[in-house]
Amino acid sequence: MINWLFVPGNRPDRFFKAAASGADAVIWDLEDAVAPGAKDAARTTVATHLAMPEARAVPVVVRLNATTTAAGLSDLLMLQAAGHPPEAVILPKTENRWQVQQVRMMLAPGVKVVALIESATGLADSRAILAGRVDAVFFGAGDYSSDIGAECSWAPLQSARSRLVEAAAEAGVPAIDSPFFDVQDNAALADECRAARAFGFSGKAAIHPRQVATIMDCFRPTESEIDWAQRALAENEKGAGVVDGKLIDEAIARRARRILGWQTSGWLGPA
Repeated sequence: MINWLFVPGNRPDRFFKAAASGADAVIWDLEDAVAPGAKDAARTTVATHLAMPEARAVPVVVRLNATTTAAGLSDLLMLQAAGHPPEAVILPKTENRWQVQQVRMMLAPGVKVVALIESATGLADSRAILAGRVDAVFFGAGDYSSDIGAECSWAPLQSARSRLVEAAAEAGVPAIDSPFFDVQDNAALADECRAARAFGFSGKAAIHPRQVATIMDCFRPTESEIDWAQRALAENEKGAGVVDGKLIDEAIARRARRILGWQTSGWLGPA
């Protein structure tokens, strides 16, 4: 399970609070959360705090500006010079595999690259993008809905989410769902989390610390699911078997292993 929390890259006071939120990783955002006139200061802040162990109680992910912009290139140069690089970067506006290769060439080998798909062009080319040494894919619902002229809600974006999860499965990488933008509506957040999990997403990002626990609860398997998975794998070891009146074969066993592996740590651990 992946449960990440965004914080603005120019708000170092929030870096520490976010690290204590229970999120698996904290995203220090240099893109949308930072006004154009504050990006240079945010870049300096991120560079300084990457070298501070106390600011990195959990893994750090840096969302760059688009690498087709001067700000994005400056972000890459800053990270290239950093003596303590982040565990991962998020590459916004990913629309082709060449953008991924550019980032790979400029950053340290151990830094993971997460492709943020948030346009019709990016979605159309998602299979080729994810085949280009991407470690995970992130769905950007806000920008994607604006790009296609759709409402930013679950139903209009179901098809896009499904296509992206299929591309991620083909590439063998996790898919992370977009944040839920209403920080006051926890019930609706929970509904969207459950839907995202049912679609095959491995986790969801948060934009406020109060969302973290809800995301965790919704993506965490229930006790009954864990019990079923354990019994299914026990039967599978004998060959094809039956649990609760239903056939257990290798395809079902794969689902059981995924349920039992939800808490596996280390995706953003030391390279």
